[in-house]
Amino acid sequence: MIHTSAGLLELEALRALVGRYIGSPMGKVELGKVEPHSNREQLERVHRLNAEAIEYLKTASGPQTAGRGAAVRLRFTDLPDAIPPAAKLRIEGAVLEGKEIFEVLSLVERAAETRAILEACASRFPLLASRAAAIGELRGLVHDLANKILPDGSLADSASVALNRIRRGIEKQRQQIQDSLERFLRTHRTDGVLQEDFVTLRNDRFVVPIVAGQQGRVNGVIHGSSGSGHTLFVEPLDTIELNNQLVRLTEEELREIFRILREMTDRLRAHAPGILASIQVMGELDLLFAKAQFAVDFDCVIPSFAPESGVRLRLEAARHPLLEDVLRRQRKPIVPISFMLGEDNRILLLSGPNTGGKTVTLKTCGLLALMAQSGIAVPAREAVFPIFDQVLADLGDNQSIAESLSSFSSHIRRIKEILELVTPESLVLLDELGRATDPEEGGALGVAIVDLLRSWKAFTLASTHLLALKVYGGSHDGVLNGSMGFDHDTLEPTYRLRVGSPGESAGLAIASRLGMPADLIAKARAAMTHRERDLADFLEQLQQKVNAAQQERDQLEAQRLALEAREKALAAEWSQRESAKLRELERRCEELAHAFEQSSRQTIEGIVQTAQQRKSAEQAQRKVSKTVREFREEVQSTLAAAKPGAVHAPLTQQIEEGCRVRLKNVRELAVVKRKLAADRIEVAAGFMKLQVSVDDVVEVFPEGSSAPAKLPQNVSFHSAGPRWDVSYRELNLIGRRAEEALEEVDKFLDHAVMAGVNRVRIVHGHGMGVLKKAVSEMLSKHPHVANHYPATPAEGGTGATIAEIREE
Repeated sequence: MIHTSAGLLELEALRALVGRYIGSPMGKVELGKVEPHSNREQLERVHRLNAEAIEYLKTASGPQTAGRGAAVRLRFTDLPDAIPPAAKLRIEGAVLEGKEIFEVLSLVERAAETRAILEACASRFPLLASRAAAIGELRGLVHDLANKILPDGSLADSASVALNRIRRGIEKQRQQIQDSLERFLRTHRTDGVLQEDFVTLRNDRFVVPIVAGQQGRVNGVIHGSSGSGHTLFVEPLDTIELNNQLVRLTEEELREIFRILREMTDRLRAHAPGILASIQVMGELDLLFAKAQFAVDFDCVIPSFAPESGVRLRLEAARHPLLEDVLRRQRKPIVPISFMLGEDNRILLLSGPNTGGKTVTLKTCGLLALMAQSGIAVPAREAVFPIFDQVLADLGDNQSIAESLSSFSSHIRRIKEILELVTPESLVLLDELGRATDPEEGGALGVAIVDLLRSWKAFTLASTHLLALKVYGGSHDGVLNGSMGFDHDTLEPTYRLRVGSPGESAGLAIASRLGMPADLIAKARAAMTHRERDLADFLEQLQQKVNAAQQERDQLEAQRLALEAREKALAAEWSQRESAKLRELERRCEELAHAFEQSSRQTIEGIVQTAQQRKSAEQAQRKVSKTVREFREEVQSTLAAAKPGAVHAPLTQQIEEGCRVRLKNVRELAVVKRKLAADRIEVAAGFMKLQVSVDDVVEVFPEGSSAPAKLPQNVSFHSAGPRWDVSYRELNLIGRRAEEALEEVDKFLDHAVMAGVNRVRIVHGHGMGVLKKAVSEMLSKHPHVANHYPATPAEGGTGATIAEIREE
């Protein structure tokens, strides 16, 4: 964007507010690069990243399953500033200090941790993971160098073998010097030469303090005196060579340290691209999560950008972030604003009381537009913006004594600049249009300016107190009037924006509230012309009616919501009661069925005496079980149809050729072949074709669907595949183990029943008779088998068994 009016709209203050959430120097550098622009693709990409970062923060702050892939809150507050040392890496031959190397390694290590965390969440946060993937893979470099540098920047003894040897030599040399000087102190402790009994350092050499004037009694070199001159610091002759050796070792240590630092710098320089990329990405992530935290704290929304074919400017419950920040510290609420401009209405004229929020509304719209085009979420419930090529604003009093500009002159000069720059893609903000001059002339000038902007089709927000502009807004297409609310009972502005009608300035009322004498206010009212008074009274009455209508609308909305809530509560209560009744009915039916079954079984068992009676009893028991099962199914079907909320279309409307149906007293699902009449259909159930009434249809399954069936616990379903071949009525078990054979027999009998076969042959052979015995015992107890006996000699004799299938 070329012109943004960023200073007037306080974009820099907004940048400082976001900067509170920045933790690292790299993040502050990236924040300084944030500027509004009009590249739609880049803006949409940045806002998608913003949305993902906000979701990441919310996930990391909430409950989640621990382990790999969990969203871990990232912190950037203690990141070292690696930008200066990284810049030195670009200078060939430059050697980094130990502290600088430690800072680079610390940042690279933190960057690797950040990359690992975000890549582990790639399935949920792919954009963040993709951005983190640009961090250099430098863990091997960190592993090699990290333990050689201490946090204060000094080298560890293990940095090299030579350094370790030199430092051991320095320690040994210092100990020899200490021993030599202690011998000197013991020798002169009682002869009055020593000023104090200790060893100290002067010019990096070990010395002892002696009394001034006694130096002639000591062989040595004087390295200085105390401030009072009473003490001389002497290096005894015996320790001079030892000190010289210590100096040589110290110089050798410094040379070795420099060599190691140079070597480590060269290693870092070889990985400079990865290091610079890591610094860049960590700065970007710091900024990204700072913007996300700002969005969470200020309840922001990700803005969307209107397509070029249907541009619109919509703000719902928008708030000025800087004002909200101030009011939060004062523990005061902020009043949000809402409005929408589109293709048909691109200009909003704001009127209303002084200090009523008109200027704040203009600044809110302008600042939020700049935030959206700077890649920052905006504090609002919903925000839709066009892509503006520039934001042009005239806000406040720009008079300048130095430039001999009055308020009106500076106002006109700024508007002239705006009119020279404006395009159809511009946002124009004009505060107190036509101010600081005669109201009639100012109104006429304001109307001309707004009309020109209307012809340009530029989105425009302008505030005014002038009647001419209020009338213009109500009588021209493409222009909307808006008013800031005013409470006549308290004589205070409400700061609420209402679109559709102009507002009264209420200057005298506000002056009275601010403490102007009552008699002065009365004189002012008397000085007004009848026309001015009538107009002021009209606007006041209009504002009161608008307020009353809004209150009535709010009350009606509240009543509607209360009625909806009451209706839902009654529906829920009725549903609970009906469900309870149905559960009780189901329980009673189950008890009756169970009692009937128990009573029938006891009665049957009581009359069984002979084998023939036992067979009849078994048949009776099967019929009882079948009756109970059909009773339960009928009860379940009836209860399902009676459940609250169940809606069933007439079955005749659901039945179509090819769909499947469940029929009364038929266990297998049937397929509808054709409709014979309005109330009769032809179906195929297994190998049977039936003509039935639609009244016999219990349930309909559309073509291609499967019947809903909830299997009992520990029961599984396996499709049998193609229909069993009914001409194949034999099962050969020769060579099978008994367990395996019995499982085959069970499946074989199930298939026979499904195919409607009444007699099958099971070949088991002679052998030791184990398989034959096991098959015979199973058939004698199997519910599908009515009778079984050895096969005839023509069918295999005793090597096979014939089983007759029971007819249900």
